[in-house]
Amino acid sequence: MKQQYNDFGNWIRKQFPFRVQKIAIDAGFTCPNRDGRIGTGGCIFCDNRTFNPSYCIRNKTIAQQLEDGKQFFARKYPEMKFLAYFQAYTNTYASVEKLRNMYEEALKIDEVVGLVIGTRPDCVDSSLLDYLEELNRKTFLIVEYGIESCNDKTLRFINRGHDFACSKRAIEATAERGIKVGGHIILGLPGEDAEESLRQAPIISSLPLTILKLHQLQIIKGTPLARLYTEHPFPLYTAQEYIRLVANYIDALRDDIVLERFVSQSPDDLLIAPKWGLKNYEFTHRLHNYMKEKLNNNAQSDK
Repeated sequence: MKQQYNDFGNWIRKQFPFRVQKIAIDAGFTCPNRDGRIGTGGCIFCDNRTFNPSYCIRNKTIAQQLEDGKQFFARKYPEMKFLAYFQAYTNTYASVEKLRNMYEEALKIDEVVGLVIGTRPDCVDSSLLDYLEELNRKTFLIVEYGIESCNDKTLRFINRGHDFACSKRAIEATAERGIKVGGHIILGLPGEDAEESLRQAPIISSLPLTILKLHQLQIIKGTPLARLYTEHPFPLYTAQEYIRLVANYIDALRDDIVLERFVSQSPDDLLIAPKWGLKNYEFTHRLHNYMKEKLNNNAQSDK
């Protein structure tokens, strides 16, 4: 089956003449909606333990984490090179001088060929973008923003601490510097049904994003959202419902957006719901089958 979207795996292979793998780093950051600058408690759905791999330990240096990550992947792909992925919390929430030291520590590690920096749209300014523009001329660079939703009511509910206009400004300002921009969206947030998500898809598509990651809402133990879900349960998508939503969401996006992921996977001991029992590749296989069936049905109806 011909791919019906711009797949990250194919895209990244065109960026490098060799195989690359991200190595996640916990560089010891926090977030402004955690430390009291604009709020406390963080986003109500968030627990960074759900996506930090075992080698990603914040009391180790950036260099140590990268070396551990290299060893972790070397057993499987000995010829691989790496992207240092500043993933946990807000990875631009510091002075430019401090960030420069961190990013360049990562780039000094043998076989690290670029950076992916995950952050919030309210934690970039012109001086940082000046530096990132300079860095982008020297190495491969992606800056990822947590957008989560286009709906300001939803953003307030999840304690995000910024509105959608802030995301739009940051994404546009970053793209104007020639930097590749990624975005994260959560589908199924409280108050957002499939119709609302599909209303937002063309808005997301209009942004100058290079890459988009979609995530199903997950209820994680110990989070404020888990308490809300326990006290006042709200509907979550079944796997098939979510597949249908993602397929329709893709249809509303422009063709050149690179789609990197459709689902998140959290450790079983932290995940309350939904428990689909699907690996990422299994979900993607089911999505491809659904999209193929949908395409065939549409072709039959056009005859």
